[in-house]
Amino acid sequence: MFRDREEAGERLVAALRPSTEAPEVVLGIPRGGVIVAAPVAAAFGVPLDVVVTRKLGAPGNPELAIGAVAAEVRVIDDVAIAMLGVTPDYLEAEIARQAREVARREAAYRAGSQAPDLIGRKVLIADDGVATGATAIAALRRARAAGASETWFAAPIGPASVGRRLEGECDRAVILETPADLRAVGQWYERFDQVSDAEVIAALEHAREDA
Repeated sequence: MFRDREEAGERLVAALRPSTEAPEVVLGIPRGGVIVAAPVAAAFGVPLDVVVTRKLGAPGNPELAIGAVAAEVRVIDDVAIAMLGVTPDYLEAEIARQAREVARREAAYRAGSQAPDLIGRKVLIADDGVATGATAIAALRRARAAGASETWFAAPIGPASVGRRLEGECDRAVILETPADLRAVGQWYERFDQVSDAEVIAALEHAREDA
């Protein structure tokens, strides 16, 4: 169990430190992933920013992922789409809806500041947990498309099967706890309150002030 997202980030630092390399930029996946990413960025003394992703929800069940999007990136779960009989019209409408939310959040979180330059840099992406891995993959592909020389992923909790999948998408994947039966990420936290946009913005502003 993790006490809260801050402690989870501190435990990620302890797991990452033995590496001979350090990230040059840390990106949190909003919203909860930014709170986890903040102590990681602080520990390594590198910039903290966001990589905004959104899950594509299944018809009638928005919590069931059929893919994910980030800026100029689509990750589509063809198997889930076929099993659920998702129509092309629904899929395109859901992609458009979530892409609008990605753009809104990026504008809100950065408040006019520029996205960090990732070209040729080692980028670590953190989240508060993974379930299907769709949003993590979208984030990793977005960082690579933005020019990152290496992409790493770190999360406190996630299925072992997803960890293996992510290893094929990045240079290094660190998931601290990999239970065989992960029903909900929040079950592994004593405190797992919903994170607001205001908290994300505050965490980013605090990181910029300390830079």
